[in-house]
Amino acid sequence: MSFQAELERVLPADIPHRAVLVTKAARHLELVVEVNQYLNLTRITDPHEAAIKHVLDSVIPWRLFQGARHVMDAGTGPGFPGVPLALVLPDTQFTLAESTGKKARFVESVAEQLEAGNVTVEARRAEDLIREGGYDVITARAMAPLDKALDLFGAALKKGTRALFYKGPDVDREIAEAAMQAKKLHVSLRVAMRYELPAGFGTRTIVEVSAETGRH
Repeated sequence: MSFQAELERVLPADIPHRAVLVTKAARHLELVVEVNQYLNLTRITDPHEAAIKHVLDSVIPWRLFQGARHVMDAGTGPGFPGVPLALVLPDTQFTLAESTGKKARFVESVAEQLEAGNVTVEARRAEDLIREGGYDVITARAMAPLDKALDLFGAALKKGTRALFYKGPDVDREIAEAAMQAKKLHVSLRVAMRYELPAGFGTRTIVEVSAETGRH
């Protein structure tokens, strides 16, 4: 089955701009598979698995990003979750940070081919970009443990930026291990969403990190 057919099957009926997402996310996955032959982008290339783990997983929490003006995807890799989210939320600006130059160039070419005008790609480390400010939300999927993420992004969070980190099922341990660091930075950690991926592909958790009220 093709990427497009799989996406048509697995994406929720009520997701915004669904037809555009199906078409353009399918093209994104095709490009990932093409380039994967000489640039190691992902182990997941089967259409069914890629549609769920790359695209559906990226966009299920879209409502948590609603209303943000500028989102940074820290360490976007081949463009997840940033590119699918940008297709669902065309009025939000997305900056995709990827410090590996070849991967950044690939994602830039994807954004051009998909005519995703709300996507900018930066071949820089996210923590360096964040110092320049201007982001409402930081997100990341293949992110370090929460205590390490707080080290990297703590300063931005104190300025009122929120973080939404995609995590697996055992996030409670990570939250406990990051509690001391969060207290020091005056930020709070909470589970904003939990969801099951279809076909037994596992539980996902979105952890929201934000400055404690009155600490902005």
